[in-house]
Amino acid sequence: MKLNDRARFSTICIHAGQEPDPSTGAIITPIYQTSTYVQEGLGQHKGYEYGRTHNPTRMALERNLAAIEAGVAGFAFASGMAAIDAILTRLESGDHVLVSDNTYGGTFRLFERVRRKFGLDFTYVDTSRLELIEPAITAKTKYLFIETPTNPMLQITDLAAASEIAHRHNVRVVVDNTFASPYIQQPLVLGADIVTHSTTKFLGGHGTTIGGAIVDGGNFDWTSGRFANFTTPDPSYHGLVYADLGAPAFILKARVQILRDFGGCQAPFNSWQTIQGIETLSLRMDRHVANAQRAAEFLAAHPKVAWVSHPGLASHPDHARAAKYLPKGAGAIFGFGIQGGIEAGRRFIEGLELFSHLANVGDAKSLAIHPATTTHSQLSEDEMVGAGVSPDFIRLSIGIEDIEDILWDLGQALEKA
Repeated sequence: MKLNDRARFSTICIHAGQEPDPSTGAIITPIYQTSTYVQEGLGQHKGYEYGRTHNPTRMALERNLAAIEAGVAGFAFASGMAAIDAILTRLESGDHVLVSDNTYGGTFRLFERVRRKFGLDFTYVDTSRLELIEPAITAKTKYLFIETPTNPMLQITDLAAASEIAHRHNVRVVVDNTFASPYIQQPLVLGADIVTHSTTKFLGGHGTTIGGAIVDGGNFDWTSGRFANFTTPDPSYHGLVYADLGAPAFILKARVQILRDFGGCQAPFNSWQTIQGIETLSLRMDRHVANAQRAAEFLAAHPKVAWVSHPGLASHPDHARAAKYLPKGAGAIFGFGIQGGIEAGRRFIEGLELFSHLANVGDAKSLAIHPATTTHSQLSEDEMVGAGVSPDFIRLSIGIEDIEDILWDLGQALEKA
């Protein structure tokens, strides 16, 4: 199918980047499990030279990622952390990055434990409070790195307003859109320049593969609400849907260098699995979101629950902002505190029967996580307090099971706690 500018999101998920295999007519993109490609002559090839920089399966995924995020180019990496680190490789020693303070523990570790040693500087502010952003921007600030919703407290940033502030200072806006997914939120349409994902989560959606992604926003035409030449193939990128490449599209310009020199590309089989996951993204997210809202309301009314942090609840400080910027729902992930502290939390998690206890989110299955001992365990005690990770904090990633079974499991585990 040849997509046009009238195609809706669910259709784009299924068709973007995928064409029938020219040699067999196979409707599903094949897994091109090859390390390299035969050349026809000196310097002559068919657009593919070496598997690290070019692979047809991975590039089908990259075209799809670009389309579902309304971007000009997508790049698939071995993990979400590899994708974020690839963005940092465009910086130089002495450059400054302004970061959402309630950011994922792995992102914080990368910034503070690794990249700071190479001369990059990082400052953390609550980006949901717009008045804190501009004073923290310096002459050396290159990125405003935003998580929204944040991990783990689900703070919501007004991306349009934050992007406007950053762009006044020639600062590019990078948004980790993992928790929302492109179905709920498209940061590039709201003014951001680059989007990053852990495709391990909702995009893959089934707990079968690790991956990450960058999507470059390129030049968005704010008058028409579309990218210029959205369906025009770029021969140098082997048919990738793209737009006119202006100044913001600097990640796209550095694509070959990023993959050639840093090498964190996604494997063909993982790319194929992620393509299959994205085909059902909109269907899954509708169920994820509806189930999570019901589960949050159930816990908020339970006498053994001390608090619930879910933007879909009126009690959440960013509830009004979530209603405006996340109109399809406030997501599938939220946290709560249980009466009785860490020991009650341990009994609750051990008492769950439907939920699995592990360090991940975004699967079709419902998951329970104790951040203090998993995702944020390498932070110091003070850093945990700053991130909002208390010992009694339990995070849930609500799956797509029948909601009555989810509520039953939560209820019986609370009784055991």
